[in-house]
Amino acid sequence: MFIGEYQHTLDAKGRMFIPAKFRDELGEKFIVTLGLDNCLFVFSSDEFNKLKEKQDSLSIANKDARNFARFFFAGACECEPDKQGRINLPQRLLSYAHLEKDVTVVGVSNRIELWSTDKWNEQFNFDNFSPDEFSEKMEALGL
Repeated sequence: MFIGEYQHTLDAKGRMFIPAKFRDELGEKFIVTLGLDNCLFVFSSDEFNKLKEKQDSLSIANKDARNFARFFFAGACECEPDKQGRINLPQRLLSYAHLEKDVTVVGVSNRIELWSTDKWNEQFNFDNFSPDEFSEKMEALGL
């Protein structure tokens, strides 16, 4: 399970460090793809295969299923950290997630999310956090 929040930076070559705690669980090779909310999703190969199996069970005649597949699979790349624990991200993924320098790496249960630190701070401004509103949303989700 991936948990926690870490701050890292991209170097001039588009490389970034993946925390050792996360690398251990991700394995030697893992998948980075377009995520929702303009972040990137990072999946272990096993978790990405689960997503693929679910996608494979959907009808090719379903337009939403085809678009889902295009979004997640066409944008995906396999990454293998170098000896320093860095990965090199393609420009397309960097552009999609607005990753330029400061990156927030977030563990979210079965995946990691890579966020532009500015976007992360906008999305999750805890100064305006309302525990009551959040608990209502959790209840609506059945949590």
